[in-house]
Amino acid sequence: MNYRKIEINGMKKAYGLCLMLFFLGIIEGFSASSPEKNSDQDKDKKFTVVLDAGHGGKDPGRPTSYGFTEKEIALEIVLQVGKLLEANKNINVVYTRKTDVFLGLKERAAIANKADADLFISVHCNAHHTQAYGAETYVLGLHKSDANFNVAKEENEVIFLEENYEEHYEGFNPSSPESLIGLTLLQEEYLDQSILLAKKIQDNFTHTLKRRNRGVKQAGFWVLHNTYMPSVLIETGFITHRKEGFYLNSKKGQKEVSTEIYKAILSYAKALGIDEVYAENTSQKNNTDRIYPSVEFSVQLAASSKAIELKAYNFKGLKGVHRQKEGSLYRYFYGKTSNYTEIQQQLKAAKDSGYTDAYIVAFKDGTKISVKDALKTKAK
Repeated sequence: MNYRKIEINGMKKAYGLCLMLFFLGIIEGFSASSPEKNSDQDKDKKFTVVLDAGHGGKDPGRPTSYGFTEKEIALEIVLQVGKLLEANKNINVVYTRKTDVFLGLKERAAIANKADADLFISVHCNAHHTQAYGAETYVLGLHKSDANFNVAKEENEVIFLEENYEEHYEGFNPSSPESLIGLTLLQEEYLDQSILLAKKIQDNFTHTLKRRNRGVKQAGFWVLHNTYMPSVLIETGFITHRKEGFYLNSKKGQKEVSTEIYKAILSYAKALGIDEVYAENTSQKNNTDRIYPSVEFSVQLAASSKAIELKAYNFKGLKGVHRQKEGSLYRYFYGKTSNYTEIQQQLKAAKDSGYTDAYIVAFKDGTKISVKDALKTKAK
């Protein structure tokens, strides 16, 4: 089965392109549609992730009084995410930059498009004149508030550092809300997937790292609008907040943030059914499978007073969730197997998806027993 990213409908894309040209007056670089894909080539193509470290070179990023440099923090996080992804033989990693160099926004998007990427992830740090703190992840869209618009405006203003920016971005004014109207059109077909990835990133930051969740937001980032694939821009935190700034500038902070971004990418792949990506990390068989024929193991995900529809999108992309009513509560379980090694792998998959409090339960003849007692039964 071909699990490549959703292709843009030709007529809809052409219509969107015309509208964008009308609003922005931008012709160069958009005269041709994205190349048609060959389905046979798609089957052989690795899952490609483009990692974009924000700013660089003569553009240091957001200012801070604590001595932190956004371009350096963003690059370190990107390199660590890339290292984790490169350990997976089914993932191809492309970097917009691996050193302290300046790149224009159009160059970054062009790298992603040339790579025919499945994901584009841009990493940044936030800043504010107050002691605001927390992480937020953006997808492309018209700004929903003045705050979102201002974040996009500040990130977009890097175009003024580029040579010939008047020619490359003719008609685009980062300070004008009207200039953002056309930015969402070419990305419209990828919005759901972008939001899915953004939510998984935010969930990991919130539940695993206990970071303040500033949410998934939409804003008109130029670097996102010109990419033909699901794309997100991560504001990992505020380097103007003393405690958060020191955290993001530390080895510990950078390792933790990069690990959660990496795990979110794998969880995203699983949610879309890209099993060859996720299986490389979670389904490697243990040579000493522990099977208990008289016992059935599951992973308990959650409990609720309401009966939730058993669809993958209601359970962070996990498929095959089942429920059982106990008293006034519905308990939701993932997996059903007599193989204890397998259920341990499924527990890891659940935790990677964001169910950090998930745990293994055991049943014998339909009755719940302790896992300790289950492991005392005769193994095969």
